[in-house]
Amino acid sequence: MTKGDLVKVVASKTGMSNRAANAALEAVLKAISTALVKGDKVTLTGFGTFMVSPRAARKGVNPRTGAVINIKASKAARFKAGKNLRDAVKK
Repeated sequence: MTKGDLVKVVASKTGMSNRAANAALEAVLKAISTALVKGDKVTLTGFGTFMVSPRAARKGVNPRTGAVINIKASKAARFKAGKNLRDAVKK
């Protein structure tokens, strides 16, 4: 499913126009992104939790040369599915 497909589904289920549904989806995604940039967690009960997870610095190997390289510490966005979503996917 693409973003456009999601917009069409939201529009049909809510009676919104595609333009309004797209604006609503953009607002939700922007709010989630903004919260993650600030380091906050976003929990949608029953659906899941978006969070930022730190990654420690580590050693890696350049596959082309075999040389050992240092990989810097970083942050990554993560999603943990909630119980309702996990159960729905299992079926």
